Amino acid sequence: MARKSYYEYIKVDGAELFTVVCLPDEVGTFPTILFRKPYHDTEFKMTEDEVVALYHEKKEKWLRRGYAFVHQHCRGRGKSTGDFVPYIHEREDGLALQEWVRKQPFYNGEIFLLGGSYCSSVHYVTAPFAPDIKGAVFGVQDSERYNIMYRNGFFNIGLHGRWYASNYKKNSMPEKPYVHDSYLTLPLKDFSKAVLGEEIPSFDEPLKHPDKNDPFWQTRFGGGEARGATDDAHFPILFTTAYYDLYTRGVFEMWRNMNAENRAQSALLVNPYDHSGEPKAAPYVFENGTIADQFGDYERDWFDYLRGKCESPVPVGKVSYYKMFGDMWCADDFKQPEKRVIFTLGEGEKTYRYNPYAPATFKGGLSGVFHNTAFQDKPNSRYDILSFYTPEFEEDTFIKGRMSAKLAVRSSAEDTCFYVRVSLAKEEGDLGMRDDINQISNFNKDYVPGEELEMTFSFDEHAFVVKKGERLRVDISSSAHPYYVRHTNNRGLFSEQTTAKVADNTVILDKSTLTIYTE
Repeated sequence: MARKSYYEYIKVDGAELFTVVCLPDEVGTFPTILFRKPYHDTEFKMTEDEVVALYHEKKEKWLRRGYAFVHQHCRGRGKSTGDFVPYIHEREDGLALQEWVRKQPFYNGEIFLLGGSYCSSVHYVTAPFAPDIKGAVFGVQDSERYNIMYRNGFFNIGLHGRWYASNYKKNSMPEKPYVHDSYLTLPLKDFSKAVLGEEIPSFDEPLKHPDKNDPFWQTRFGGGEARGATDDAHFPILFTTAYYDLYTRGVFEMWRNMNAENRAQSALLVNPYDHSGEPKAAPYVFENGTIADQFGDYERDWFDYLRGKCESPVPVGKVSYYKMFGDMWCADDFKQPEKRVIFTLGEGEKTYRYNPYAPATFKGGLSGVFHNTAFQDKPNSRYDILSFYTPEFEEDTFIKGRMSAKLAVRSSAEDTCFYVRVSLAKEEGDLGMRDDINQISNFNKDYVPGEELEMTFSFDEHAFVVKKGERLRVDISSSAHPYYVRHTNNRGLFSEQTTAKVADNTVILDKSTLTIYTE
C-alpha cells in the first residue's frame, strides 16, 4: 500500500520540482536514498497519486530494508515545472533537495546517493559533499564534462547529438528536426540555432573550447562544479562501467584519482557490454556476464554493507572486471601490465583520399557512443579505410589495460585527422574492440603539408583473451561518422570552419605500430 508514501512540489529558483517520498511501513526515522532523474515521459501523463503508487511499488525492495527513498523529477521533466537544459540547474536543485530532506521527520541523519548515467551526474555537481552523505553508487558516467563532450579535441556526437537534442526542453519542445547528419552543418557554431531553433549558450560555448586544459572547463558551462567530485569524497563509493561505453575511460580516471584511503573503501565493477550493462544488442552473451549475474542486488547490498548489515557484495578496494573470452570475473588493481608486444603494420606506405563531405562510418559503438560492439564490415571496405592484420597468435593471450598505436603519417592538408580502430578477428567475424581519434595539430600546430609526422593513439581500458590462431585487425581512416564531428582538413577552431576540403593522407606502414600489454 502507498499510504506512507506521498509527493511534494519543492520550489527552487522559480521551478516546482515534483518529489516522491517512499517510506517503510514502520514508524521512525530512516537512512534516506536520494535519486534524481530526467526520464519521465510516461509519468508526465499520470496523476501525482498514480506516480506515488507506482514508485512505492518499485522501491519496495528498499523499503523492506528500512530505507526511505526520495525520487525527484529533474527540472522541466516529468511533472516538474521549468525547462530542462542538461546539467545547468542540477547543482541548485540537488542541494535544495538535500536541504529539504534534512528538515523532514523521517530523516535519521544518513543520506545515500544513487544514480546511473545522467542520474549520477546530478549528484557530482553537489560536491564537495556534506558530512551526512555516507555512501554512493555511481554508474556509467564520469564527472569530467570534457570527457563527455570531447576526445582529443573532437566533439563527441555520441552523447551531444540525439540525446541532447531530444532531451533539451523536452516538455515544452518535444519535437526537434534532428538527424545524425545535422552535425555536417557548417559552421558548427550555428548548430543550436539552425537545428534546435534557438541559441543555447550552454551548448554553444563548449564548441569554442576543444582543449582539455582550457580554463573554460572550470566554469559552469564546462562542468566545473563536478570536476574531481569524488577525488576526496569522504564516503565509500561503488562505481560501475562497461567496456563499450563512452564513459569508460572517465570512470577509470575517477577511480584512479580517488585518494588512496577512500579508494581502499570503494569498488569499481566493469561489465563486458555497453551503457545498459545488458547483452541486448551484443554479438555475444557471456556466461555470468552482467553485474547482477555476478553480484546480485549489489546496489542495495552495498548500502546495507556500509551500514554494517551484511558483508560487502563486491571485492572492496579492487576493480572487478569481466575477462572477455576468458569467461570469468577477476578482481585486482587493474594495473597496466609491463609485458608488451609490438606489431608493425606492414611495409612501404599507403595513401587514401579523405573527403569530409563523405565521411566513413563504422559498426558498433566502442569509445564514442552508447551502442555495443559489433562485427565489422570487410577489411578495406571503402577507398578511405586501410585494414591490416597482425600475425596469428601462437598461444592464448590475455590483453589488459590500454593498448596503444603509433602512426607515421603525411598529409596534403595543413591539418587533418586519423582514426584507428582495433578489432579481434573471430571465426564469426572481426569484432570491434577499441578505437581512438587524433589530429595533426595536436602534435604540430604549424604542420607543413607533405612533412612526415608521428602521431600516437591511446585506447581505453579493456581485458580480453585472444585465442591461439586468432588475429587482431587494425583499421585506419580519417573519420568515424556519426561518432565524432568530421575534420574539415582546415587548421583552426573546428566550430568556426565554413568550408571543408579533400586531403590525401598517407600512412608509412613500417614506421607504424600497434602495442598490446599482456599478462
